[in-house]
Amino acid sequence: MRRCSARHRSGRHGALPRRGGIFWLFKILGPGLITGAADDDPSGIATYSQTGAQFGFGLLWTSLYQIPLLLAVQECCGRIGLVTGKGLAGIIKEHYTRSILIGTVILVLVANIINIGADIGAVAAAAQLVVPAPFFFYAALTTVLVVTLEVWVTYKAYAKILKWLALALLSYPVTTFIVAEPWGEILRATLVPHFEFTFAFLFIVTGVFGTTISPYMFFWQASEEVEEEIAARVRTNKDGKPRIGPHFIRDMRIDTTIGMVASELVQWFIIVTTGSVLFTHGIKTINTAADAAKALQPLVSSFPHSGLLAGDLFALGIIGVGLLAIPVLAGSAAYALAEAFDWREGLSRKFVQARSFYGVIVASTGLGLLLNFIGIDPMKALVLTAVFNGIAAVPLLFLIAKINGNSEILGAYCGGALSKIFIWLSFGVMGLCGGALLYTSLFPHS
Repeated sequence: MRRCSARHRSGRHGALPRRGGIFWLFKILGPGLITGAADDDPSGIATYSQTGAQFGFGLLWTSLYQIPLLLAVQECCGRIGLVTGKGLAGIIKEHYTRSILIGTVILVLVANIINIGADIGAVAAAAQLVVPAPFFFYAALTTVLVVTLEVWVTYKAYAKILKWLALALLSYPVTTFIVAEPWGEILRATLVPHFEFTFAFLFIVTGVFGTTISPYMFFWQASEEVEEEIAARVRTNKDGKPRIGPHFIRDMRIDTTIGMVASELVQWFIIVTTGSVLFTHGIKTINTAADAAKALQPLVSSFPHSGLLAGDLFALGIIGVGLLAIPVLAGSAAYALAEAFDWREGLSRKFVQARSFYGVIVASTGLGLLLNFIGIDPMKALVLTAVFNGIAAVPLLFLIAKINGNSEILGAYCGGALSKIFIWLSFGVMGLCGGALLYTSLFPHS
């Protein structure tokens, strides 16, 4: 995928149509929307499905209260990329010690490889629901397909195809409205937080936050905003920083808000659907892709002549978002390593122009494939990955909060009061979840 987008030439930062029109809105959508779509990757779908199956509507409130946290973090990451013209790893390298840089890069690399492995396994397991074939065949096919497209095809063209596949996720909200729902209970569960101080509950809460506010999203959006500036041929000042005006920040915020709110709506509908279909019928543990697909059975039963099975619908959603998210994961790892070691980088470059950058993409995807053959069930691996991301995000959020408040780095675009509050709150909430999870695992009877 040699270039993320060329829309700036007549798009977000170029000559725009009349502000407020549909065409104008479509033109400014980019990194924020793609990041939001990748946020509902197979790891997210599996975690939200397990959440609804295990606790019913008990964790619906996370979909609402995560919105300001997710928005604040991703807006900050996008702003860092726009203002500095560098990705997160580049900023950390410039302003912090080498040990912090190396620790950050290793954390992102490990988290992303684990996530890639889990997503490859999920795509393969979902494909088996439609056309039975050996797991290895589908896992290898997924890996080859993703690497080939990321290296040789423009991301813009690739993402267009996958977004149509990802529309299968709309089956969750449709199912929600087909099933007779206790809307009063759902509204109350959405607005009033429910909490249990048990290992099982904290494990899922940490997973929900971890698959929503994930390390790879931080690095990806910052780097893709830089890619957008490169595509737009934005000029730089004497200090090397891009010459941007308020409209750059405005458009990025609109893009990010739409992407993140859409992501949280998908989460909400998945929990509602699995809570009303699986939990109420006593299916409280999702062990296979087929178990998760059962949540869509009411939709399929309502259209008996459609020719689709619940497994087909579920598979389309998993395959679509999986093939969208895996290159984002591999790409964010490549950006982090390339910035840390001063390699030529960017999806806007050809393979021969950035061999090390693309080498990380190939290697991380290949290592993710190998993780599927160490005996971990694909569906369980997805939830474990979400929990790992939730823990790994904590130190990264601390760094983002520090950068957000540093006027030396961001100048006039330093984070405002609300931005600072919500980013530090994100750090505190995820830190508490991780700490409580550790405590209940060490002292289960306390």
